[in-house]
Amino acid sequence: MVRRPVAWIVAVVLFAEALGIAALNWFMGVVVDRQNMSMAGLDPDKMSMSAKIGGVVFGLYFALCALVALLVAIRNRAPAGLGRVLLISVAVVHGLLGAVAWGLVGWKAFLYMVVVLALVVLLLMTYDRENGAVAAAGGDAGGGDTGEGADASDSGSDSGSGLEGGGPAPEPEPVTEDAPPAAPVTPSAPTTP
Repeated sequence: MVRRPVAWIVAVVLFAEALGIAALNWFMGVVVDRQNMSMAGLDPDKMSMSAKIGGVVFGLYFALCALVALLVAIRNRAPAGLGRVLLISVAVVHGLLGAVAWGLVGWKAFLYMVVVLALVVLLLMTYDRENGAVAAAGGDAGGGDTGEGADASDSGSDSGSGLEGGGPAPEPEPVTEDAPPAAPVTPSAPTTP
């Protein structure tokens, strides 16, 4: 199966990105601080500190996403709840970074971002396909219960449909497990103008 190796690859790549982004932003903060640079009159100390804080925040974000992918690889179960939201968000981030990288860095950075995006989407989709197959199999096994009645809201809707007293009866709708069975629908009496 391809699910676990993809989850391991995503975890390793995201951990490497977490370290790389944190180190790059920290380095940029140090450069701004030592060069005493200022952009549009901003304080260099504040620029340096914000670059370092941003690096730590984004590094932790990517590390948390990598942790989710690692747990998926270890448990061999689909991500759920917050973990799923984190993986979807990191896929969106890579799509946006890929679009920016195409214009600013070049096609190699774009290709890297698209490959990581594809791996995250593949991780999410392979587990969704398995869950959908299990749900379909469970629905087929327990779905033999069909009801003889139709929905109660249909009882008054056949008055203008042209059904005569001797016509075929409407097909009953199957009753779901969530709703109680409704009373059978009686056809409306024929009317003459």
